[in-house]
Amino acid sequence: MPNRKFVFDFDSTLTSVEGLDVLAEISLRNNHDKDNVINKIQEITDLGIDGDISFSDSLSSRIALIKANKSQLSELVDVLKTKLSESVKSNKEFFTKYQNQIYVISCGFKEFIEPVVAELNIKPERIYANTFTFDENGLITGFDETNPLSQHNGKVNCLKLSGIQGEIQIIGDGYSDFVMKREGVADTFFAYTENVSRKKATDNADYIVASLDEFLIINKLQP
Repeated sequence: MPNRKFVFDFDSTLTSVEGLDVLAEISLRNNHDKDNVINKIQEITDLGIDGDISFSDSLSSRIALIKANKSQLSELVDVLKTKLSESVKSNKEFFTKYQNQIYVISCGFKEFIEPVVAELNIKPERIYANTFTFDENGLITGFDETNPLSQHNGKVNCLKLSGIQGEIQIIGDGYSDFVMKREGVADTFFAYTENVSRKKATDNADYIVASLDEFLIINKLQP
């Protein structure tokens, strides 16, 4: 069992929402065209998750529409802490017991992922994610373009570079999570459908799990 590694996605897996969508709700609160802009952001999110547009284009487009400030990230973190997936919240002991085997690989952003998954005892050095860039007034201007997670097949390249060894299981809701299995850098892909079910992910999954409980049962890790 110590050789088994569990690599989780963040958005719509560990949490029930997409972090950038929630940030948009916060930053566009007083925008009269808020609903239209948020719908557009969600459309771009889905296209990127399903691999229908390049991820870097998806990221750039969403950040430009969100127009958020560094000062709004603490409110985002507070909201996301209340949005942990229900079965994740009820299985916190799993994250504590196996903390040395658990990683997060996400195309989201460390600035909000790190403080949220700290609630699950996931250490910062086991989190792989993008990072924002800011201007002198704290406006989010973009992201670190040298980070492999900001590019096409980012999760595959990140996992290759991570040095994570052993039997690698991927748990996520998106096609980009499956691609790590397809490219041979992971052993098993669990399509996680507690919050959203994406056909391109479920069609390619080794297992489809509707909750973390089902994942633990398959791995014989239930209490």
